[in-house]
Amino acid sequence: MTERSDSSPAPSAFRSVPRTGVIFVTEQATRLGFSPEDPAWCNLGQGQPETAALSGAPPRVTSVAIDGGDLDYAPVAGLWELREAIAALYNRLYRRGMASQYSAENVAVAGGGRTSLTRAAASLGRINLGHFLPDYTAYEELLEVFRDFQSIPILLDPERGYAFSRDDLRREITGRGLGALLFSNPCNPTGRVIGGDELRDWVDTARALDCTLLVDEFYSHFVWRPELAAPCGMVSAAQFVEDVDADPVVLIDGLTKNWRYPGWRVTWAIGPKAVIRRMTSAGSFLDGGAARPMQRAAIPLLDADTTRAETAAIAQAFAPKRDALVRGLRQLGFTIDVEPEGTFYVWASAERLPPALATGEQFFRAALQHKVITVPGQFFGVDPGRRRGARPSRFRHHLRFSFGPSMAVLETALSRIGALIADAGRGPVGS
Repeated sequence: MTERSDSSPAPSAFRSVPRTGVIFVTEQATRLGFSPEDPAWCNLGQGQPETAALSGAPPRVTSVAIDGGDLDYAPVAGLWELREAIAALYNRLYRRGMASQYSAENVAVAGGGRTSLTRAAASLGRINLGHFLPDYTAYEELLEVFRDFQSIPILLDPERGYAFSRDDLRREITGRGLGALLFSNPCNPTGRVIGGDELRDWVDTARALDCTLLVDEFYSHFVWRPELAAPCGMVSAAQFVEDVDADPVVLIDGLTKNWRYPGWRVTWAIGPKAVIRRMTSAGSFLDGGAARPMQRAAIPLLDADTTRAETAAIAQAFAPKRDALVRGLRQLGFTIDVEPEGTFYVWASAERLPPALATGEQFFRAALQHKVITVPGQFFGVDPGRRRGARPSRFRHHLRFSFGPSMAVLETALSRIGALIADAGRGPVGS
């Protein structure tokens, strides 16, 4: 998929930076009149949960007090009180009774998920870094910008439900000489969850082979198979870390999805103290730290009981939307390789739709005319430096649909998609 050139060229000193999937599709929709405030649009492309009050959830924070000290810079690693609160939350949710406990020094706060990931990437040495296909679109530019490490793609097989066993992991680490592995869990876009004994095996393997796991856990409170979650109802590799300062596990999360405060831009990395010090050093020149008032306002949200209440409300509100979108897309003729076990996305193939809609890009372009936004699957075929050239994307028939919006928006979107398919020459088809 190509993007339209800007009307005026940039100075020759600047390289072209492709837009990530969500930014690209939002820009294309905006050219057709889309606005986030316009209720006529169904935005199933934005990676954002609905942020309004949910039944049973803690009250939404709608104002933030700013005291005199908040006018100053915050420490690059984050406010000490917030770092303590994050460490305490992980210990209470995942590490009860364990000898090794996280402390504030195991936490670095940043101003957004991409910022935390960028700090981590900037801290890596000359290693081979594995990443999966498909995975989060923003990894592509992240892996391209930092050149000290070599990024190694690992293809997940849709016919196996995108599963990846302990033996697969060991083979990739040893065969490709991986020093680190970057992945989202639950996975954006497929919704697959690595949890329970499988996640324990991954952490054990990383420890035994000294391969760092960089785990993007931004959807870790959106888990639809309870048996894969920890007793708290969430999933995190923190549950299986033995020594917080020795095990090569770095977790990245934030308020964006799991607490439904994407506009706050408060995120964190939690891992061995030595890694956190390196990431903080990287942050000192990359971004300078997160906003002080928002960090202070975040502290009460990280109470364990508050977090559990928010997670329970998410499950009650989002599970029916998941079921409705999965059912609706299948009835319209989409193929779903694996039902989402986590996240608020459905990863579906349009290959069985009429030929005019059978690729992700074709469907995306046509759906825009019906004021429905989706993300074509090719954006998730992470390819830093476009090393795979002009080969067609393995995911060219796929799309990511979000059930982050309200049920009413999902129902309207499915109705419009049904009309679009009918107009293309075939009525809705059950599967």
